[in-house]
Amino acid sequence: MANQPSPAMEDDAAPPRTQFVERMFSGFGHASDRPVRPASGLRPLGAAYQALAESKARPGATYRLPAVTEAARVQADSPAIDVMTDLTHVGAVCTRALATIREAQEAMIAHRVRALFVLGPDGDVQGIITATDLLGEKPVLRAQQRGVTHDDVLVRDVMTPADLLETMDLQDVLRARVGDIVASLRRTGRQHALVIEAAIDAASPVRTIRGIFSLTQIARQLGVALHPGHDVPRTFAEMEAAIGA
Repeated sequence: MANQPSPAMEDDAAPPRTQFVERMFSGFGHASDRPVRPASGLRPLGAAYQALAESKARPGATYRLPAVTEAARVQADSPAIDVMTDLTHVGAVCTRALATIREAQEAMIAHRVRALFVLGPDGDVQGIITATDLLGEKPVLRAQQRGVTHDDVLVRDVMTPADLLETMDLQDVLRARVGDIVASLRRTGRQHALVIEAAIDAASPVRTIRGIFSLTQIARQLGVALHPGHDVPRTFAEMEAAIGA
């Protein structure tokens, strides 16, 4: 006896791609244009909320997507806050201390970032791992020491621990300029610095990471071209030239 088709396959024998597209857009201008019934059990919103007027495009009208807005260009004397990634507005990209460096690299690629916060089991920040950490000699040495493959090295083996991270106070940052941040990064030789917001309770040992400065982000906003391989000394030199100009 022939196999009976499953309910998921009984959609007018449409090709898989067609089914996928139709299901993705069902309820959003589907060809049948049937109204979607509200789910049962929902309470009415009441008079406090009013539905907005909706309309359809006129014949011949077209839609376009907006251009992506680039980060605002800055100068050396611009407020430092203009180049800080504010973690109250942009979600932090994180990884786990026991994740492999391969997983960390995949996360960086997926989110288009060059640094990840490393979280422990309780959610506290245990450190930070950067693209430089992943591409440097440290993973090779750790793999040899532990007798594992390069991809099996753990994030905790190559990250910078939290107690060794360079940090700046938010109140100092609010009074600083972009040039001051570049000078600070150049002095430490690091590509990232954390901005810490003091706790309301001064006696509390907990500090909130309010933001992060990235050499790559600052270079972009200064209009400095980034080079393949992210040559850090060259980037610093060109940033200083741009600031001097």
